[in-house]
Amino acid sequence: MTVIDFTAFIGRLATVSGETILPFFRTSLLVDNKSASHDFDPVTEADRAAEAVMRRIIKYHFPQHGIVGEEFGNEHEDAEYVWVLDPIDGTKSFIAGFPIWGTLIALLHKGTPVFGMMHQPYIGERFSGDSGSAHYHGPSGERRLAVRRCASLAEATSYTTSPLLMNAADRAAFARVEQAVRLTRYGGDCYSYCMLAAGHLDLVVETELKSYDIAALIPIITGAGGIVTTWEGGPAQGGGRIIAAGDARVHEAALKLLNG
Repeated sequence: MTVIDFTAFIGRLATVSGETILPFFRTSLLVDNKSASHDFDPVTEADRAAEAVMRRIIKYHFPQHGIVGEEFGNEHEDAEYVWVLDPIDGTKSFIAGFPIWGTLIALLHKGTPVFGMMHQPYIGERFSGDSGSAHYHGPSGERRLAVRRCASLAEATSYTTSPLLMNAADRAAFARVEQAVRLTRYGGDCYSYCMLAAGHLDLVVETELKSYDIAALIPIITGAGGIVTTWEGGPAQGGGRIIAAGDARVHEAALKLLNG
C-alpha cells in the first residue's frame, strides 16, 4: 500500500465511523454503564456501532493485522501491525451533548505507534500525525501542527479531564503541578492533547488511561514537536499515568513535581 492509499484508507475509517456516530449525537440514545463499581463508565450504541464498522473494514483489507478496541476487545494483538481504536473518546461529553469528543484511530508497528488520527465529525476536524509531522484539516482549512515554546510552568496552561478520576495520591501530586502553572482547566479528553499539538496549551496530565485512550495521540503530539511519556518518563502507548507537554522544559519540571 502506498502512502496515498494508506492516507485514503485512514480517511475512510474516519469518515465511516463519523457517519455512524453522528445520527446518535444529541438524541435520546441508550446509555449503558460498563463499570462494576459505583463509578460511571458510559458506553452507547454509537460507540459499539462505530467500532464494529471500523473493525469490519480493517479485517477486510488487512486480515493479518491485529485490532485492539475499547468495546470489543483484542484480536491478534501480537501481530506486526495492530490497529488501536476508541470509537468515542469523551463519551461523557458525548452523552451530555458537548462536541468535545473524538474518534481515535492508531496504527502500531511492532508495538510502537506510527500513525494516529483524532476525528471530530460534528465539527468536521481531523488531527493526524506520524511522529515526523502532524496536520490539521477542518473548517478553517489545512495546516501543519506545531507545539508552542513555553519556558516554565509559571507560564504554562495545563489541562486534565478531571482530578476526580485520580486516586488520592495522584491527585495530591497533580495539585502540586496545578499550583505551579499559570492556568489549569478541566475536561477535554482527546481534544486537550490535540490543542497541545496545535500550540494552544502547554501541558496535559492524566491517570488511569488505557492504550486506546492515548496511542493515536502520541504520533500527533510528537509529530508537532511535543513529548508524551508516563509519569515515570517511559513510553506512553500502554496507557497508565500520562503526561504530555509541548516544551521539554515544562515536561521536565512537571515530572519533578509529580514524582516529588
